[in-house]
Amino acid sequence: MDLFVRSWAALRAAVAGLADRDFEHPSGCAGWLVRDLVCHLVIDAQDVLITLVTPAETEPTVDAVTYWHVGNEPPAGDDPLDALTVRLAAAYEQPGLLAFHLDDVGSAAGRAAELADPDARVRTQGQVLTARDYLTAYVLEWTLHHLDLSGPLPHVPGPPAEGLARSRTLLEAIAEAEFPASFTDTDALLIGSGRRAPSPVETAELGTLTARLPLVLG
Repeated sequence: MDLFVRSWAALRAAVAGLADRDFEHPSGCAGWLVRDLVCHLVIDAQDVLITLVTPAETEPTVDAVTYWHVGNEPPAGDDPLDALTVRLAAAYEQPGLLAFHLDDVGSAAGRAAELADPDARVRTQGQVLTARDYLTAYVLEWTLHHLDLSGPLPHVPGPPAEGLARSRTLLEAIAEAEFPASFTDTDALLIGSGRRAPSPVETAELGTLTARLPLVLG
């Protein structure tokens, strides 16, 4: 729970530190500029708020690992929902308005996470899970999107080390395999999620795991 709050605060701080020109730079998400990524974060924050106030009475159906739907085709940026995000982002016109909206809604999502009962069961996307597992899953979401921001913009501080480590652990659980010990947490996440291709040396180290990558999370 605390790691969710810290990871989310770090990502929001990174966005708050962007210059206007940074919003027009390509992000690490295929087909999205940084402004599109930030708009997606606003939508994510809204989802967190909605989910945390949508209680469920039934037993959990997923946890922080099985919450994810896994594909193997990286997004091309032309999905209808992705296209809608791009249009919404453009509608803000001024980067400051978009950053303000993220700070406003994002702060509320952070406070809601702090106040949530970890064992409370919540419902989202037709599934039931504990608030703890839901917020743990989002540590991976925040960390990957933080890398989508800091990777293309080297002057932007990266994700917290503890968030990177926890996210790697989650991705390895999703993959049901460990990444080579020689991989940094950042490299494991970028390669594992398909955000960059492995080098020939990395491919050799991955061995049979290469055939199962990338793990495209949705």
